[in-house]
Amino acid sequence: MLYLFDIDGTLVDTGGAGMTALTEATREVFGHAGPDLDLAGSTDLGLIANIHAYFEIEPTDERIEAYFQVYHQRLAWNLTYGNFPGRVYHGVQTILDELSSRPGITLGLLTGNTAAGAATKMRHFQLAEYFAFGAYGSDHADRNLLGPIALKRASTFAGRDFSANETLVIGDTPKDIACAHAIGAKCLAVATGQFSAAALAAHGADYVVESLADASAWI
Repeated sequence: MLYLFDIDGTLVDTGGAGMTALTEATREVFGHAGPDLDLAGSTDLGLIANIHAYFEIEPTDERIEAYFQVYHQRLAWNLTYGNFPGRVYHGVQTILDELSSRPGITLGLLTGNTAAGAATKMRHFQLAEYFAFGAYGSDHADRNLLGPIALKRASTFAGRDFSANETLVIGDTPKDIACAHAIGAKCLAVATGQFSAAALAAHGADYVVESLADASAWI
């Protein structure tokens, strides 16, 4: 069985460190805070494309890389020194310990964060040991195209292929649900982010829990 976890709103809450890092990077690179950003389920490449469009600047590879360099520096500083009230959500450590101890279980990330941003957050919140691979918001701007990347990397890591029936995506937004269904997998939606359990159910989640603490026995 393959379990693919989102990060923000599902595993952790950075307490604003991530959003602040984006705003700080935009201000440093463009001289202005830029547009309002909707982070719920978005990919970092998608966000950066929107920021460049706001300033009417072509998002070349070089410009994107330069932006991410500043963003990653600000994110690491904010998490370490910024006094943001970040936390690992209740039940996360327990369920990751439980799943990682079971034979035949493979854990990965399926997140809109860049690979570097995801690694920074996972190290900071001491969850990095659970995730050896993932699909990231630096792989593609379209979240629905991250699923096939995650499946391919899971296959390489585990030495076997995973079917859609063997895959569960765990996330907190309608975009996580759509991403799961795009590869034919089911989605366990958790209401620890911006969306209520009712809203997640209305968007077609296969399973809904208030928090991952409620999913321990079931999963």
